[in-house]
Amino acid sequence: MRNLARAGFIDIVINHAYLGEMIENALGNGERYGVNIHYSPEKVVLETAGGIANALPLLTDQSSNLPFVVVNADIYCELDYASLLPAMRAMQSRINQRLAHLVLVDNPSHHSGGDFALQGDQVMLTGVNRLTFSGIGIYQPRLFNELKPGLAGKLAPLLRQAMQAGKVSGEYFSGRWVDVGTPERLELLDKQLNSQSELSTTGSV
Repeated sequence: MRNLARAGFIDIVINHAYLGEMIENALGNGERYGVNIHYSPEKVVLETAGGIANALPLLTDQSSNLPFVVVNADIYCELDYASLLPAMRAMQSRINQRLAHLVLVDNPSHHSGGDFALQGDQVMLTGVNRLTFSGIGIYQPRLFNELKPGLAGKLAPLLRQAMQAGKVSGEYFSGRWVDVGTPERLELLDKQLNSQSELSTTGSV
């Protein structure tokens, strides 16, 4: 959230289901991070697209219908979120037909086949240069028009449909990114970051 705040993203929506009250108690209204946090609780798990569709009233003004950034909560990424601003501005243009802009990264060992291919700035379903979707993307609200609030829905089918129509752009991020998808990977990342912090402190003495 501090990284988002530094890039100018100060209005943040967090959707949650499991242990949601603990998340709200821990993060509060976001004041100490320099952001404004709003919450979109889910009575049942709505999946990624369903959660976004449910949170749309908090994410964008219906009159402006502006694109918004989504960041998966279970990743660690050292991306400078300000780098997304040019793509956001481009998607605000009336002549721009993009429905999504994805950040792609190198394939981790547990997902060696990747997700999509990147050709120039176009994200394709197939291709030689296959990369992994980082969980960071910019979306137009109309990408979720077919989803009813409160119903579960997956993001991948919507993205594939938009890719087939040539309406998904993307960029490659070569920096540090970790899919914190298991307790073991979380523990390893904590150890790495703590070790890095200790080295940095030692070096500054």
